[in-house]
Amino acid sequence: MNWKLLSSEYLFKDNWFTVRKDTCEGRNGKIITPYYVYEFPTWVCAIAITKEGKVILERQYRHAIGETSYELPGGCMDPSDASTEDAIARELLEETGYTFSSYEYLGKTCCNPSTNNNWMHFYIARGGEKVQGQELDEFEDIEVQLHSLEDLMKLVNEGSIIQSMHVTACYFAFQKLGLLTSS
Repeated sequence: MNWKLLSSEYLFKDNWFTVRKDTCEGRNGKIITPYYVYEFPTWVCAIAITKEGKVILERQYRHAIGETSYELPGGCMDPSDASTEDAIARELLEETGYTFSSYEYLGKTCCNPSTNNNWMHFYIARGGEKVQGQELDEFEDIEVQLHSLEDLMKLVNEGSIIQSMHVTACYFAFQKLGLLTSS
C-alpha cells in the first residue's frame, strides 16, 4: 500500500519544525500533490519514579493553547544522544535534576502519522535521586512536583494531563505496573 515518492520540496526548515511538500504516486497510479509533511525530532518521555516511590510531574505553560498543564518529563532527542534511553536520561537530569537507576522501555507512538514523521518513545524511569538543580533551556519555565501513582492516575482520569502522548505513556506504564484491571 506504500506510495512512491516522486519529488519533495522543503518549504520551511528550523531546529524544531520543518515542512516539506511531497508529490507521490498511489498504488492505483493516482498522483497525490501537494502532500504536506511536518518533520519533528524524535521525542521521549518518562513516568519518572523516585526512590521514595513518588512520580515526578511537571507544570508548564503551553503557549499554543494558552494554558498551564501537567506533563511528564521529556523532550526532543539531541544529535549527541546515542539512543532514546540516553535522550530521556539527559532530559530528566536537565528538567528535574534527578538521575535514575533503571529505565524500562514501554513502547512508542506517533501523534499524527498522516502529517507528522516522528515518534514519541516511552519509558518508566525508576530509583530517581535528586543530584542537582534544573538546567533549563533559555525559554523553559518548568515547575517540578512529586505525586503518588494514585495522584497520577487521578490526574489522567480527570483530564488534567492533556498532552495526548503523555496520557498514552501513562496507560502503558499503568498496565506495566499492574494498576489496570480488565472489566
